[in-house]
Amino acid sequence: MSTHAGSEGIVRIGTTQVAEVKSWSLEEVCDTVDASTIGTEWRKSQATIKSWSGSIEAFWDEADTEGQGKLTIGATVQLSLYPKGENEEKIYFTGIAIVTGISRQASFDGLVESSFTFQGNGKLLEVKQ
Repeated sequence: MSTHAGSEGIVRIGTTQVAEVKSWSLEEVCDTVDASTIGTEWRKSQATIKSWSGSIEAFWDEADTEGQGKLTIGATVQLSLYPKGENEEKIYFTGIAIVTGISRQASFDGLVESSFTFQGNGKLLEVKQ
């Protein structure tokens, strides 16, 4: 079993690496419907529609016009998330995403940070190269 340091991760919008990323999260879910019939004692479920969503946490960088600058509210982007960087054995998740939320925060003893949430628009692909 192998493990990977989170510091290896990369986020790309198109082919551009997003600057100052601290972390990202990705969630895949599947809806279900009740498929139980009369006379059964146990509920039966059927998988239906799949979806994906997530978030990106970064130190705010206004100079990153092709990375963070493309993550505007309502924007549709080609998003790629690399859990272990772009080493010789690339594995990443990619798909079209809609930016659904942006928040920024600052404190007197820290750096200005940005958070971006997104919702997948169509299929999420897991690519292994």
